[in-house]
Amino acid sequence: MYFESEMNGKKYHIDVVETKQHWKISIQEEGKDWEFIEINKTDYKKPEAYVSFLYEGSSYLVDVVGSDTDYTVFTRGSYRTLKIFNDEMLLHRSLKNSGSMSHERELKAGMPGKIIEIFVKPGDAIKHNKPILIMEAMKMENEMRAAADCVVKEVCVKQGDSVDSGSVLIRFE
Repeated sequence: MYFESEMNGKKYHIDVVETKQHWKISIQEEGKDWEFIEINKTDYKKPEAYVSFLYEGSSYLVDVVGSDTDYTVFTRGSYRTLKIFNDEMLLHRSLKNSGSMSHERELKAGMPGKIIEIFVKPGDAIKHNKPILIMEAMKMENEMRAAADCVVKEVCVKQGDSVDSGSVLIRFE
């Protein structure tokens, strides 16, 4: 499962894969290399509302309180406040933001996906809330619409393209 998190002004990408024996956790602070952690399930206990596990010979007790995207985590004698966005929350956030044009006048992918259909071409004048393209993300087709009246300057993708989060899809004049 993929997550994004924000803590102390820093953003993190987190991917968790569960196998029969382990949790394989990949963490990347934005702009840095990925770090890889493996936690053996035999070293994990969930006695109450907190989690206890062993990692590299050290014992960790983690207590998490929160809801939606805002969480407070207590571990090793200190509290940390962070935001956590799971796949579904990232999709909703990207869809909410995807139709808006940034100051660079670009439509960017809010998350990785595949371009299913494009409704515009360079030179097209499009009205507010008109469909621009359909992108599949998380097995759902998402229609991206114009946030304002604008003119298409460049279409940077074609039907069938796979795109990463942050990829420029359309440029506007």
